[in-house]
Amino acid sequence: MPLFRFVISALFALALISAPMSASAQSFNDSQRGDIEKIVREYLIAHPEVLEEAMNELSKRQTAAEAAKHEAGVAKNADVIFNSPRNVTLGNKDGDVTFVEFFDYNCGYCKRAMTDMMELMKADPKLKVVLKEFPVLSQGSVEAAQVGVGVRMQDPTGKKYLDFHQKLLTGRGAADKARAMAVAKEVGLDMAKLEKDLASAEVRNTLEENFKLAEAMGMNGTPSYVIGKQVVIGAVGVESLREKISNARCGKATC
Repeated sequence: MPLFRFVISALFALALISAPMSASAQSFNDSQRGDIEKIVREYLIAHPEVLEEAMNELSKRQTAAEAAKHEAGVAKNADVIFNSPRNVTLGNKDGDVTFVEFFDYNCGYCKRAMTDMMELMKADPKLKVVLKEFPVLSQGSVEAAQVGVGVRMQDPTGKKYLDFHQKLLTGRGAADKARAMAVAKEVGLDMAKLEKDLASAEVRNTLEENFKLAEAMGMNGTPSYVIGKQVVIGAVGVESLREKISNARCGKATC
């Protein structure tokens, strides 16, 4: 209970401040500490609402600090986040809002997130969608992401990539190289070229770029999003994503 310990520490500090100056300049003995702890305990029993107030305030400050960190990370890396030549870009390439998703092909929540993305892209002709492989769950995830990068290298329009993306995310079983290559063949990729591209530095550099961006913005799981200046962690649902897109577009939940 870190928040509870924070409140106790804060009240303990207040008790120390209230102690005589001569005492505060030295270490307290066990008896003095016991007296101070008794004061803190009696205060909390008499005013239990202080705990809730302090916890709420600390939570607000932590949330604000995290949001500020995320926003700073987005601002510092905006060009690479939104315009990297290694991005998979879908929807309206000249859209007024860019919706960036970091995903893992073995992430169960990313399947739901893909449905959200498709719904948003269909309903919003002004939305630019960027996909970034972020394989954090397993070696199979890394292998599938590497194939995904190879698909992107062969398909600059993103049409075959989207087909590949949907089939691999919604297919049964864990994603790995074998499954990803089977899906790539199914959607019509040049398999000889794909095998050659998998050995290129571009695949490694793409994944390294994505991991550096995620680290800079405090992302450690999937799906994670960048929408406007905001970083969104987790599968928050299509309505929440729609509101964040509207906030990025016009500064309010509904434009």
